[in-house]
Amino acid sequence: MRERHLSRSDRFISHIDSALRTLIPNTRGAQRVNPSASMAESELGELERRHAASTLRVLHVATAGVQGLCQGQVGLVMLPRARQQIDHSQREATDHLAWCQQRLEQLESRTSYFTPVYYGAGVGLGMVTGLINDRFGLGVVAATKELIGRQANEQMNYLPTEDQRSRTLLRQVVSDNTHHAQLALEAGGMRFPAPIKWGMGLLGGASLKKARYT
Repeated sequence: MRERHLSRSDRFISHIDSALRTLIPNTRGAQRVNPSASMAESELGELERRHAASTLRVLHVATAGVQGLCQGQVGLVMLPRARQQIDHSQREATDHLAWCQQRLEQLESRTSYFTPVYYGAGVGLGMVTGLINDRFGLGVVAATKELIGRQANEQMNYLPTEDQRSRTLLRQVVSDNTHHAQLALEAGGMRFPAPIKWGMGLLGGASLKKARYT
């Protein structure tokens, strides 16, 4: 199948549409069924509900950053295989955003006020990394996906035991991010050394703390 080539105006409209769907609640639907949809809701106390909501809020804002990262790169990557991986990552992040928002509503909570900031920062980083080269850009996507999957896996240990809905959602997010990080590397992404990924994780973890309760 031949790849469709979009004009500059088409790309601009697509970027605006993606930004609005990411930042405005209830405008972005998931292509896949929420993995926790068939599970019964647990009886959670007020503190447990708020703690679960803060965990989902952090995951949502981090995923918004990844969506921005991919959005910033998608118009700059040159190789078709790299573009396919970026598009795949965007679709995956779309599902995660929708699932997190659904779960936050079930927990009678909301997304973070910092979501536009993280999305905008992601777009800027994506544009910079996309301008360097495809290999570096895919490497950033892979490292970021790996870090989000690792953080989500750690957060599962702090969820209330009864909250199987949130736990199931996070488990799927971990699986998706880990898998896509590997695909990005297989598509030619640069493998960053452990110290760089450690620094990225430290910086990202510190900045995400602000979004937990805001």
